[in-house]
Amino acid sequence: MKTIKGPAIFLAQFLGDTAPFNTLDAICQWSAGLGFKGIQIPSWATSYFDLQKAAESKTYADEIKGLVNSHGLEITELSTHLQGQLVAVNPAYDELFDAFAPAEVHKNPKARQEWAVQQLKYAAKASQNLGLNAHATFSGALLWPMVYPWPQRPAGVVETGFKELAKRWLPILDTFDENGVDVCYEIHPGEDLHDGISYEMFLKEVNNHKRANLLYDPSHFVLQCLDYLEYIDIYHERIKAFHVKDAEFNPTGRQGVYGGYKNWVERAGRFRSLGDGQVDFKSVFSKMAQYDFPGWAVMEWECALKHPEDGAKEGAVFIKDHIIRVTEKTFDDFASSGSDEAFNRKLLGID
Repeated sequence: MKTIKGPAIFLAQFLGDTAPFNTLDAICQWSAGLGFKGIQIPSWATSYFDLQKAAESKTYADEIKGLVNSHGLEITELSTHLQGQLVAVNPAYDELFDAFAPAEVHKNPKARQEWAVQQLKYAAKASQNLGLNAHATFSGALLWPMVYPWPQRPAGVVETGFKELAKRWLPILDTFDENGVDVCYEIHPGEDLHDGISYEMFLKEVNNHKRANLLYDPSHFVLQCLDYLEYIDIYHERIKAFHVKDAEFNPTGRQGVYGGYKNWVERAGRFRSLGDGQVDFKSVFSKMAQYDFPGWAVMEWECALKHPEDGAKEGAVFIKDHIIRVTEKTFDDFASSGSDEAFNRKLLGID
């Protein structure tokens, strides 16, 4: 069995214009000081990390890796959540999602998608140059506006949507395969891959591509009322990345899963700092140990109540305390009677 690596931190929610959050060097020093052992790097933050340069220059990739290592940290994965979102965008969201792309492709969905696809391909090569074997991203969504079947969906539109999504992702998945890196889709509301069934529909259309894997984040399943522990039982062979994020769901007589258009503080379902929500992390970490999860436990902080720096400080300790150092022996070895084939045959009465 393997002991999960960690604790690590996803830097996306902590980047800023003031120290220690304004440079990669400074934020690494801050992260290490809290007890983190790894960082997940958001690749769209160009002032911290140049994705294209990391793909095209092994020297630059080695410099980034060396800088991170100098603080006693490792890079866990790169993230292209924003770029992955733009691989597939329903026209209803065109203007909103333009903000995820450079200005030169705004109001040009075709150019924006081409930019996003190229970003993902850069991420594949950059991950290889950095010595990584997993990558975190979103799938994007063509069908999300139709997630609730009213008005009645036209016959075949879901199948058409997943075929198109697969068509867009297959060349990207092949590029990741060429570079020996798994694509780990974060199963998330707002994406066409938002639960197990939608992931399976996509997986069928990409011919069970071996690089089409999963980033497990139980918080999104709490908000969907999905069994996040059985999910690990079902999909553990495909889970190659792990966001440790907490959430709570407290429905009332006035609102439930959909939240009544309220902001995060007022929603029945909301994300919380680690330990403040309802996720049974003891059971989550037990299952990850049981199934030999090969990667990192990465804290993603999102909370509408607690200050992020407090969430990070507490999160490092929380993850450290939940990682199970797996045993190297069976607990009842002390009572072993010893055995060999002749003894076994005699015990069973076999001549």
